[in-house]
Amino acid sequence: MSTDINDYIVKSTSTEWLPLIEKGTHYEGIFVKSLRYDKATQRSKTILLKFEAGASYPYHIHPGGEELFVLEGNAIIEGTLLTEGDYLYTPPGFKHAVKTDTGCQILLVIPQEVEIL
Repeated sequence: MSTDINDYIVKSTSTEWLPLIEKGTHYEGIFVKSLRYDKATQRSKTILLKFEAGASYPYHIHPGGEELFVLEGNAIIEGTLLTEGDYLYTPPGFKHAVKTDTGCQILLVIPQEVEIL
């Protein structure tokens, strides 16, 4: 393990937003930046998501739970409006969809891959 802190810093403002494509499905209007990629599981466990106005992510389950922090804009989850500065912890097994009317940026910590329902 490296002891150089620079090996663990991600300059997210210098990183490009990439279209969100999971298992061959392109989620229109949603873009991603990886902050922490886990080589062992071959997936990002900490990400930034950017939703354009009107974008949505389908109903899904979080087998390992999730932590979500709204950085800007608003997100609607299970009929509840989350706005800038709101934090949501979803326990393992929790199911929901995400949509936004205005657009948003969200920080997500996702220990396990979600499953679309």
